[in-house]
Amino acid sequence: MRLLYAPTSPYVRKVMVSCHLLELTERVELLPSAANPIVRDARIADHNPLAKVPTLILADGQALYDSRVICEYLDSLKPEYGLFPAAGPLRWQALAQQALGDGLLDAALLARYEYTARPVEKQSENWRTAQLVKVDACLATLEQQAATLNTARLGIGEVTLGCALGYLDFRFPELNWRDTHPAAARWHAQVQALPALQTTLPFEP
Repeated sequence: MRLLYAPTSPYVRKVMVSCHLLELTERVELLPSAANPIVRDARIADHNPLAKVPTLILADGQALYDSRVICEYLDSLKPEYGLFPAAGPLRWQALAQQALGDGLLDAALLARYEYTARPVEKQSENWRTAQLVKVDACLATLEQQAATLNTARLGIGEVTLGCALGYLDFRFPELNWRDTHPAAARWHAQVQALPALQTTLPFEP
C-alpha cells in the first residue's frame, strides 16, 4: 500500500495513528505530496479527483479516500483490534465521536485557510469567527464526553478526537483550549503520551 501524505495534515495523522495501533506501518509506503487547497498537486489528482490527502493506493491500483474510508479499510485488515466496533451502540458511539473530531477539524481548517489561502481583499473575519464558534461548540461537547473516552486502547473516535486536539495545538495555540476544558485536557494528555500519537506529531517539512 502507498499513502499520499503531508506531515501537517491532521487527517493524515489520523490514518498514521491507526496504522500504528493496527501494526500496519511496515506495509504502508509514504509518498510525499504538496497538498494545497488552491493549487492541485498532480501526484494526488492522478489518484484522487479531490486532490486531497490522505489518499491510499492499494496494490491493485485502487485508490481510497478520505480518512474515514481509509481507516475503516485498515481496520478490515486487522479486525482483531477493533478500531471500529462491529455493531450495536458502541459502533454508533464511535462513529459519532469520529464525526465530532472530523467536524472540529473541518471548521479549524476553514478558519485557517481564510487567512492563509485567500487574498487579503477577500478574507472575511465573520466567516473565520463562525468557524471558530463551531470549534468551541465541539470542544464543549468533548469536555462533556471526556470522562467516557478510552485512554489506552483507542477506537476510531478517540483517534480522531486526539488528532483534532493535536491540530489545535499545532495551528491554533492562541485558543488556549485547555484553560477552559480541563477534562478534555486531562484526557488528551494521557492519549498524547501514547507511542502511536508521539510518533505521528505534525511538523513543518
